[in-house]
Amino acid sequence: MNWRLNICFISSIFLFLFSMMMLFIGIYFCLMNISLFIEWEVVSLNSMNLVMTLLLDWMSLIFMGFVMFISSMVIFYSHNYMEGDPYISRFILLVLMFVFSMMLLIISPNLISILLGWDGLGLISYLLVIYYQNFKSYSAGMLTVLSNRLGDVAFLLGIAWMLNYGSWNYVFYLNYMFNDFEGVMISFLMMFAAMTKSAQIPFSSWLPAAMAAPTPVSSLVHSSTLVTAGVYLMIRFNNLLVHTSMSSYLLLIGGMTMFMSGIGANYEFDLKKIIALSTLSQLGLMMSILSMGFPDLAFFHLLMHALFKALLFMCAGVIIHNLGDCQDIRFMGSLINFFPLTSCCFMISNLALCGFPFLAGFYSKDLILEMCLMSNLNFISFIFYFFSTGLTACYTFRLIYYVMCNCYNYNSCSMISDEAWFMLKSMYMMVFMAVIGGGVFSWIMFPIPSMICLPIFYKTLALIVSALGGLFGYVVSLSYYYSGLLSLNMIFYSKFLGSMWFMPYISTRGIYIGTFWSGFYFLKSFDQGWCEYFGAQGFFNLFKNSTLFVQSYQSNFFKTYLLMFFILMILLMLF
Repeated sequence: MNWRLNICFISSIFLFLFSMMMLFIGIYFCLMNISLFIEWEVVSLNSMNLVMTLLLDWMSLIFMGFVMFISSMVIFYSHNYMEGDPYISRFILLVLMFVFSMMLLIISPNLISILLGWDGLGLISYLLVIYYQNFKSYSAGMLTVLSNRLGDVAFLLGIAWMLNYGSWNYVFYLNYMFNDFEGVMISFLMMFAAMTKSAQIPFSSWLPAAMAAPTPVSSLVHSSTLVTAGVYLMIRFNNLLVHTSMSSYLLLIGGMTMFMSGIGANYEFDLKKIIALSTLSQLGLMMSILSMGFPDLAFFHLLMHALFKALLFMCAGVIIHNLGDCQDIRFMGSLINFFPLTSCCFMISNLALCGFPFLAGFYSKDLILEMCLMSNLNFISFIFYFFSTGLTACYTFRLIYYVMCNCYNYNSCSMISDEAWFMLKSMYMMVFMAVIGGGVFSWIMFPIPSMICLPIFYKTLALIVSALGGLFGYVVSLSYYYSGLLSLNMIFYSKFLGSMWFMPYISTRGIYIGTFWSGFYFLKSFDQGWCEYFGAQGFFNLFKNSTLFVQSYQSNFFKTYLLMFFILMILLMLF
């Protein structure tokens, strides 16, 4: 057993054992309704105390268990995927630091310690996105880190506003904040920070760009760590969010994000970007149901989504790895004949994403949609929820058609097969959790089922919409494949809908034009123009001309002195 295998194996075993321990303790805390608030006094100097606080309840413990479990499988998976990398120890260390930052964010009831984990996630995600050192990765990493820095600024302002309450332990003040202006401001700032971290509109462009990272990193980032940090923060601040006016804005933003990413995924041909846009759609679903006052449902869907989305990225990584880093689904096809085991895992994760009955995604998505039908919901939000659910099935079956059922379009001389032992074993564990996780954790988190009384049409509406969406996706893919460049007839609409409503261009070219060109204009017109004319250069010219004028009287010219003498004599005679 070589040293690379030792690093991956020991790290994954360590994380797996800790994840099992956290899961069992979290389930016990959930059943017994136990919460622990731990304060560790780090430094006490005169009247100054530096205290580290930890909040251990069922939510934080179960979430930590899920993060560690997925991280252990991802690191185990990375042994095959990153086998040609000479710096795999650096990669594993970055992943472990990433997981540690997420742990710090999860268990912190204090805004200062949350900021440490929050900034740690942003910094290490930048290092992981630029791991493959090329221009595309650098551009994607810069877009990622700058988008997240906007949320960090809002978070710092929220910390400053919390000084009005005398402490940064927000859990003590959530029931009292919404009575005054400070609470509304803190609610807005936390929502803004969560929107940037979870890539809600208008900060969505960095999420597909972050696909420049290695696929194991994408599996970890898009399932349980970076993009879920904003949702988890809003779950903790949910009581404040619902009692202020911010919840209605978040409902609209989450619905628009769902709708936009669902449409964009149907126009995309990059395998990883399609899965990234599906993550964006599910994040919009979590944010919107969270804004309606159902934090437990949002957390439940967060956990279930982490399971099948990590599995989906792992399957995509196996396909990309065997096809020589090809990510275009138009060059794939009929892969079920070459990857039977991977294809089964891929199909299970896709069906769980669609909400296929009795898989992990069904228990959370169906419950969310039924609670929406039971709630006092407006028609626009209703359309966002159910049309986006149909779009999810649409792009999923389109992906299945192109990757699994289409004609084989890759090189004929290629050795592709299911022989990656470490990848398959980690995927088997994720399949097991994706199949049974929904039922088990729904029984644990909701031991008393909610009474949902709906007509038979509304009760089956989620399944009907998903079935129609899947059928539509298959038919559209079939017609697109056999009708040539159909989208050239509507090229502008295809470009607009397929490019996330031009958000990547606005986030890159728009910022470039808006900042660099405006800065160049202000430099020329103000710094090197009016400011120079009336400022330093103007004073220089004034002093220079005055000095030359005075020097002209000190040059010992007889005519000058004679003229001055006559002027003085005239003045004396006049006065």
